[in-house]
Amino acid sequence: MDRTLARSRMVPSSNDSNRALGKVECNCRRGVLYQPGLVFLRTAGDSRPYLALGESGGGGPKKRFSIRRRFGSVPGLSKQEMSTEIFSLEGKTALVTGSSTGLGKRMAVALGQAGAKVAMNYFNNEERAAQALSEFEATGAEGAMIRANVTEEADVNRLVAEAGEKLGPIDIVILNATPDQPQMPIEEYDWDFYQSMLDFFIKSPYLVTRAVLPHMKKQRWGRIINIGSEVFHLGVTPFTAYVSAKGGQNGFNRSLAHELAPWNITVNMIAPGWIPVERHEKDPQELKDGYFASIPMQRWGVPEDLAGTIIYLASEASSFVTGQNIHVNGGTTVH
Repeated sequence: MDRTLARSRMVPSSNDSNRALGKVECNCRRGVLYQPGLVFLRTAGDSRPYLALGESGGGGPKKRFSIRRRFGSVPGLSKQEMSTEIFSLEGKTALVTGSSTGLGKRMAVALGQAGAKVAMNYFNNEERAAQALSEFEATGAEGAMIRANVTEEADVNRLVAEAGEKLGPIDIVILNATPDQPQMPIEEYDWDFYQSMLDFFIKSPYLVTRAVLPHMKKQRWGRIINIGSEVFHLGVTPFTAYVSAKGGQNGFNRSLAHELAPWNITVNMIAPGWIPVERHEKDPQELKDGYFASIPMQRWGVPEDLAGTIIYLASEASSFVTGQNIHVNGGTTVH
Protein backbone atom coordinates (compact mmCIF):
# COMPACT_ATOMS: atom_id res chain seq x y z
CA MET A 1 0.00 0.00 0.00
CA ASP A 2 1.39 3.38 -1.01
CA ARG A 3 1.40 5.89 1.82
CA THR A 4 2.37 9.50 1.43
CA LEU A 5 2.20 12.44 3.77
CA ALA A 6 0.51 15.78 3.24
CA ARG A 7 1.15 18.78 5.45
CA SER A 8 3.28 16.64 7.73
CA ARG A 9 5.08 17.87 10.80
CA MET A 10 8.26 16.01 11.71
CA VAL A 11 9.83 15.56 15.12
CA PRO A 12 13.21 13.82 15.53
CA SER A 13 13.01 10.64 17.57
CA SER A 14 15.63 9.93 20.19
CA ASN A 15 15.44 6.16 19.56
CA ASP A 16 18.18 4.40 17.63
CA SER A 17 16.72 3.71 14.19
CA ASN A 18 17.73 0.07 13.97
CA ARG A 19 16.29 -0.78 17.38
CA ALA A 20 13.15 1.28 16.99
CA LEU A 21 12.20 0.28 13.47
CA GLY A 22 13.15 -3.38 13.39
CA LYS A 23 12.23 -4.86 9.98
CA VAL A 24 10.57 -2.00 8.14
CA GLU A 25 10.24 -1.45 4.42
CA CYS A 26 10.08 1.87 2.64
CA ASN A 27 6.89 2.00 0.62
CA CYS A 28 7.28 5.26 -1.26
CA ARG A 29 9.85 7.61 -2.67
CA ARG A 30 9.10 10.31 -0.08
CA GLY A 31 10.72 8.20 2.58
CA VAL A 32 7.72 7.14 4.61
CA LEU A 33 8.40 4.03 6.63
CA TYR A 34 5.25 2.18 7.54
CA GLN A 35 4.59 -0.41 10.18
CA PRO A 36 1.30 -1.18 11.94
CA GLY A 37 0.89 1.31 14.74
CA LEU A 38 3.92 3.38 13.72
CA VAL A 39 4.81 5.72 10.87
CA PHE A 40 8.24 7.24 10.59
CA LEU A 41 9.91 9.59 8.13
CA ARG A 42 13.46 9.63 6.96
CA THR A 43 15.18 12.37 5.06
CA ALA A 44 17.81 11.62 2.44
CA GLY A 45 21.09 10.61 4.01
CA ASP A 46 19.64 10.60 7.55
CA SER A 47 19.25 7.25 9.28
CA ARG A 48 17.28 8.65 12.22
CA PRO A 49 13.58 7.84 12.36
CA TYR A 50 11.09 10.67 12.58
CA LEU A 51 7.63 10.55 14.06
CA ALA A 52 5.06 12.12 11.77
CA LEU A 53 1.69 13.79 11.93
CA GLY A 54 -0.38 14.28 8.79
CA GLU A 55 -2.72 12.54 6.36
CA SER A 56 -2.41 9.34 4.39
CA GLY A 57 -2.83 9.70 0.66
CA GLY A 58 -2.71 7.47 -2.39
CA GLY A 59 -5.55 6.58 -4.68
CA GLY A 60 -8.29 6.21 -2.08
CA PRO A 61 -9.90 8.72 0.26
CA LYS A 62 -7.54 10.54 2.59
CA LYS A 63 -7.38 9.23 6.10
CA ARG A 64 -6.08 11.42 8.89
CA PHE A 65 -3.65 9.78 11.21
CA SER A 66 -1.84 10.83 14.36
CA ILE A 67 1.49 9.19 15.00
CA ARG A 68 2.86 9.14 18.50
CA ARG A 69 5.56 7.25 20.31
CA ARG A 70 3.85 3.91 20.78
CA PHE A 71 6.55 2.35 22.89
CA GLY A 72 4.64 -0.79 23.73
CA SER A 73 4.37 -1.69 20.03
CA VAL A 74 7.97 -1.06 18.96
CA PRO A 75 9.57 -4.32 17.81
CA GLY A 76 12.74 -5.40 19.55
CA LEU A 77 12.22 -3.36 22.72
CA SER A 78 10.57 -4.57 25.89
CA LYS A 79 8.17 -2.37 27.82
CA GLN A 80 10.74 -2.15 30.58
CA GLU A 81 13.41 -0.95 28.15
CA MET A 82 11.09 1.71 26.73
CA SER A 83 9.91 2.88 30.13
CA THR A 84 13.50 3.56 31.18
CA GLU A 85 14.87 4.78 27.85
CA ILE A 86 12.47 7.69 27.59
CA PHE A 87 13.75 9.05 30.93
CA SER A 88 17.43 8.31 30.28
CA LEU A 89 19.91 11.19 30.20
CA GLU A 90 22.80 9.10 28.90
CA GLY A 91 25.00 11.15 26.60
CA LYS A 92 23.75 14.48 27.99
CA THR A 93 25.60 17.09 30.02
CA ALA A 94 23.76 19.14 32.63
CA LEU A 95 24.67 22.30 34.52
CA VAL A 96 23.07 23.00 37.90
CA THR A 97 23.80 26.46 39.29
CA GLY A 98 23.98 26.75 43.06
CA SER A 99 24.39 23.02 43.65
CA SER A 100 26.81 22.65 46.57
CA THR A 101 23.97 22.41 49.08
CA GLY A 102 20.21 22.19 49.50
CA LEU A 103 17.87 21.42 46.62
CA GLY A 104 20.54 22.06 44.01
CA LYS A 105 22.80 19.33 45.36
CA ARG A 106 19.92 16.81 45.37
CA MET A 107 18.90 17.74 41.83
CA ALA A 108 22.47 17.25 40.61
CA VAL A 109 22.49 13.75 42.12
CA ALA A 110 19.17 12.92 40.43
CA LEU A 111 20.48 14.01 37.03
CA GLY A 112 23.65 11.98 37.52
CA GLN A 113 21.70 8.88 38.49
CA ALA A 114 19.69 9.27 35.27
CA GLY A 115 22.92 9.08 33.28
CA ALA A 116 23.89 12.72 32.72
CA LYS A 117 27.31 14.18 33.31
CA VAL A 118 26.75 17.05 35.73
CA ALA A 119 28.58 20.34 36.15
CA MET A 120 27.93 21.50 39.71
CA ASN A 121 28.46 25.08 40.77
CA TYR A 122 29.29 27.03 43.93
CA PHE A 123 30.71 30.42 44.85
CA ASN A 124 31.27 30.93 48.57
CA ASN A 125 32.14 27.78 50.54
CA GLU A 126 34.92 25.67 49.02
CA GLU A 127 34.91 23.05 51.79
CA ARG A 128 31.16 22.48 51.46
CA ALA A 129 31.49 22.29 47.67
CA ALA A 130 34.21 19.65 47.93
CA GLN A 131 32.01 17.60 50.24
CA ALA A 132 29.05 17.92 47.85
CA LEU A 133 31.15 16.72 44.91
CA SER A 134 32.44 13.80 46.97
CA GLU A 135 28.88 12.76 47.81
CA PHE A 136 27.89 13.11 44.16
CA GLU A 137 30.78 10.98 42.91
CA ALA A 138 30.02 8.34 45.53
CA THR A 139 26.84 7.56 43.56
CA GLY A 140 28.98 6.51 40.60
CA ALA A 141 28.03 9.48 38.44
CA GLU A 142 30.48 11.67 36.51
CA GLY A 143 30.69 15.35 37.29
CA ALA A 144 32.73 18.41 38.21
CA MET A 145 32.41 21.25 40.71
CA ILE A 146 33.16 24.70 39.29
CA ARG A 147 33.41 27.94 41.22
CA ALA A 148 31.66 30.90 39.60
CA ASN A 149 29.53 33.91 40.49
CA VAL A 150 26.51 33.31 38.25
CA THR A 151 25.45 36.96 38.45
CA GLU A 152 28.63 38.10 36.65
CA GLU A 153 28.87 37.69 32.88
CA ALA A 154 32.59 36.87 32.73
CA ASP A 155 32.22 34.19 35.40
CA VAL A 156 29.20 32.66 33.67
CA ASN A 157 31.02 32.44 30.34
CA ARG A 158 34.01 30.83 32.04
CA LEU A 159 31.73 28.40 33.91
CA VAL A 160 30.06 27.20 30.72
CA ALA A 161 33.38 26.95 28.86
CA GLU A 162 35.05 25.00 31.69
CA ALA A 163 32.10 22.66 32.00
CA GLY A 164 32.29 22.04 28.26
CA GLU A 165 36.00 21.23 28.43
CA LYS A 166 35.59 18.81 31.33
CA LEU A 167 32.26 17.15 30.54
CA GLY A 168 31.03 18.24 27.12
CA PRO A 169 28.75 21.05 25.88
CA ILE A 170 25.75 21.83 28.07
CA ASP A 171 22.49 20.20 26.93
CA ILE A 172 20.46 20.75 30.11
CA VAL A 173 20.62 23.70 32.48
CA ILE A 174 18.97 24.00 35.89
CA LEU A 175 18.77 27.66 36.99
CA ASN A 176 18.78 27.22 40.75
CA ALA A 177 21.27 29.64 42.36
CA THR A 178 19.75 31.71 45.17
CA PRO A 179 20.88 34.14 47.90
CA ASP A 180 19.58 34.51 51.46
CA GLN A 181 15.90 35.43 51.57
CA PRO A 182 14.95 37.34 54.72
CA GLN A 183 11.28 38.23 55.15
CA MET A 184 10.83 41.89 56.10
CA PRO A 185 8.30 44.71 55.67
CA ILE A 186 8.95 46.79 52.57
CA GLU A 187 10.14 49.74 54.70
CA GLU A 188 13.07 47.61 55.89
CA TYR A 189 14.28 46.57 52.43
CA ASP A 190 16.64 48.90 50.60
CA TRP A 191 16.98 48.94 46.83
CA ASP A 192 20.34 47.20 46.93
CA PHE A 193 18.61 44.14 48.40
CA TYR A 194 15.89 44.27 45.74
CA GLN A 195 18.64 44.47 43.13
CA SER A 196 20.36 41.39 44.56
CA MET A 197 17.12 39.43 44.14
CA LEU A 198 16.82 40.58 40.53
CA ASP A 199 20.46 39.68 39.90
CA PHE A 200 19.91 36.08 41.02
CA PHE A 201 16.49 35.45 39.50
CA ILE A 202 16.51 37.59 36.32
CA LYS A 203 20.09 38.51 35.46
CA SER A 204 21.63 35.10 36.22
CA PRO A 205 19.07 33.09 34.19
CA TYR A 206 19.58 35.57 31.35
CA LEU A 207 23.38 35.25 31.43
CA VAL A 208 23.44 31.45 31.73
CA THR A 209 20.83 30.98 29.01
CA ARG A 210 22.75 33.18 26.57
CA ALA A 211 25.94 31.23 27.28
CA VAL A 212 24.45 27.77 26.63
CA LEU A 213 22.19 28.66 23.69
CA PRO A 214 24.71 28.43 20.82
CA HIS A 215 25.23 24.69 21.39
CA MET A 216 21.54 24.01 22.02
CA LYS A 217 20.47 25.85 18.88
CA LYS A 218 23.15 24.17 16.77
CA GLN A 219 21.99 20.69 17.79
CA ARG A 220 18.32 21.75 17.87
CA TRP A 221 17.80 20.24 21.31
CA GLY A 222 17.98 21.63 24.82
CA ARG A 223 16.36 21.77 28.21
CA ILE A 224 16.21 24.95 30.32
CA ILE A 225 14.63 24.48 33.74
CA ASN A 226 14.02 27.45 36.01
CA ILE A 227 13.62 26.82 39.72
CA GLY A 228 10.86 29.14 40.86
CA SER A 229 8.79 29.18 44.02
CA GLU A 230 5.21 28.87 45.12
CA VAL A 231 5.55 32.24 46.90
CA PHE A 232 4.71 34.14 43.72
CA HIS A 233 1.38 32.33 43.38
CA LEU A 234 0.59 32.56 47.10
CA GLY A 235 1.59 36.23 47.41
CA VAL A 236 3.56 35.46 50.57
CA THR A 237 4.14 38.45 52.82
CA PRO A 238 6.19 40.29 54.05
CA PHE A 239 8.40 39.12 51.21
CA THR A 240 8.10 41.64 48.38
CA ALA A 241 11.72 41.53 47.17
CA TYR A 242 11.89 37.75 46.71
CA VAL A 243 8.31 37.34 45.49
CA SER A 244 8.70 40.12 42.90
CA ALA A 245 11.93 38.66 41.53
CA LYS A 246 10.45 35.15 41.34
CA GLY A 247 7.48 36.60 39.48
CA GLY A 248 9.90 38.11 36.98
CA GLN A 249 11.62 34.75 36.53
CA ASN A 250 8.22 33.20 35.85
CA GLY A 251 7.66 35.73 33.07
CA PHE A 252 11.13 35.01 31.69
CA ASN A 253 10.26 31.31 31.62
CA ARG A 254 6.98 31.81 29.75
CA SER A 255 8.29 34.20 27.10
CA LEU A 256 11.52 32.28 26.49
CA ALA A 257 9.56 29.04 25.98
CA HIS A 258 7.78 30.58 22.98
CA GLU A 259 10.99 32.08 21.63
CA LEU A 260 13.03 28.86 21.70
CA ALA A 261 10.36 26.33 20.75
CA PRO A 262 11.31 26.35 17.01
CA TRP A 263 14.74 24.98 17.98
CA ASN A 264 13.24 22.10 19.97
CA ILE A 265 14.49 23.71 23.18
CA THR A 266 12.00 23.44 26.01
CA VAL A 267 11.83 25.97 28.85
CA ASN A 268 9.96 25.05 32.01
CA MET A 269 9.81 25.95 35.67
CA ILE A 270 9.52 23.96 38.87
CA ALA A 271 7.98 25.80 41.83
CA PRO A 272 8.86 23.97 45.04
CA GLY A 273 7.00 24.56 48.24
CA TRP A 274 8.87 25.10 51.48
CA ILE A 275 11.19 22.10 51.56
CA PRO A 276 13.43 22.48 54.62
CA VAL A 277 17.14 22.25 53.84
CA GLU A 278 20.30 23.44 55.58
CA ARG A 279 19.56 27.16 55.32
CA HIS A 280 16.22 26.74 57.09
CA GLU A 281 17.71 25.32 60.29
CA LYS A 282 17.36 28.61 62.19
CA ASP A 283 13.88 29.52 60.94
CA PRO A 284 11.38 30.11 63.79
CA GLN A 285 9.46 27.00 64.78
CA GLU A 286 6.14 28.84 64.82
CA LEU A 287 6.71 29.77 61.15
CA LYS A 288 7.38 26.13 60.29
CA ASP A 289 4.32 24.96 62.22
CA GLY A 290 2.09 27.45 60.43
CA TYR A 291 3.28 26.35 57.00
CA PHE A 292 3.03 22.66 57.83
CA ALA A 293 -0.62 23.10 58.76
CA SER A 294 -1.29 24.39 55.23
CA ILE A 295 0.06 21.30 53.42
CA PRO A 296 -2.86 19.12 52.24
CA MET A 297 -0.67 16.02 52.07
CA GLN A 298 0.21 16.53 55.75
CA ARG A 299 3.93 15.93 55.45
CA TRP A 300 7.01 17.99 54.77
CA GLY A 301 8.48 17.83 51.31
CA VAL A 302 12.01 16.48 51.02
CA PRO A 303 14.60 17.36 48.36
CA GLU A 304 14.16 13.95 46.74
CA ASP A 305 10.55 14.92 45.90
CA LEU A 306 11.96 17.11 43.11
CA ALA A 307 13.91 14.29 41.47
CA GLY A 308 11.07 12.87 39.37
CA THR A 309 10.00 16.28 38.06
CA ILE A 310 13.57 17.25 37.20
CA ILE A 311 14.21 14.03 35.27
CA TYR A 312 10.87 14.33 33.47
CA LEU A 313 11.54 17.89 32.30
CA ALA A 314 15.17 17.14 31.39
CA SER A 315 14.39 14.03 29.33
CA GLU A 316 12.58 13.04 26.15
CA ALA A 317 9.55 12.20 28.26
CA SER A 318 8.61 15.91 28.22
CA SER A 319 9.54 16.65 24.60
CA PHE A 320 6.18 18.35 23.89
CA VAL A 321 6.00 20.26 27.19
CA THR A 322 7.25 23.84 27.34
CA GLY A 323 6.38 27.09 29.09
CA GLN A 324 4.94 25.26 32.08
CA ASN A 325 5.32 25.81 35.82
CA ILE A 326 4.99 22.62 37.86
CA HIS A 327 4.34 23.04 41.57
CA VAL A 328 5.93 20.47 43.87
CA ASN A 329 4.43 21.31 47.22
CA GLY A 330 1.99 18.65 48.38
CA GLY A 331 -1.00 20.62 47.14
CA THR A 332 -0.59 24.02 48.81
CA THR A 333 -1.35 25.62 45.44
CA VAL A 334 -3.93 24.31 43.00
CA HIS A 335 -4.13 26.00 39.61
